[in-house]
Amino acid sequence: MTARVLVAGIGNIFLGDDGFGPEVVRRLPPHGANVRVVDYGIRGMHLAYDLLDPWNALVLVDAIPDRGTPGALSVFHAEPDATGAAQLDAHAMNPDAVFASVRALGGTLPPTVVVGCQVCSVEEGIGLSEPVLAAVDPAVAAVAEVLTRLATDPREPLTPSNRSEG
Repeated sequence: MTARVLVAGIGNIFLGDDGFGPEVVRRLPPHGANVRVVDYGIRGMHLAYDLLDPWNALVLVDAIPDRGTPGALSVFHAEPDATGAAQLDAHAMNPDAVFASVRALGGTLPPTVVVGCQVCSVEEGIGLSEPVLAAVDPAVAAVAEVLTRLATDPREPLTPSNRSEG
């Protein structure tokens, strides 16, 4: 049986490198009927409601805080805070708030993998910085690799040899 996977690009294209997730999912090629790719932008409640459908896995593509190496990619399993309170804001996109909203709506989160890129700048402006733009194509390849793994077993752990660049 093939797993149903939701790939969610998240981020605000008007805040520089925060537009990383939408840019990556825009460039993703079709991956078959069991993979749904959506640019959620900053529509957190939209993602929360879509997560009420039965998904075997979720892949979040997002900008992550700069930890010293802008453009560095990381791929890891998300560990949602099971105690987080729902912050029902239809115009915000905070993964923890989305996860809490799913639980508040009675849903269960599927295993979640994050494909993230360290930002250089999230100041107002459209367009990615050079280091983050250079990470888009490798991120597309990383998502494809994750989808290949998840197609057979959405619970397969990612090992350091599988991915974590930076």
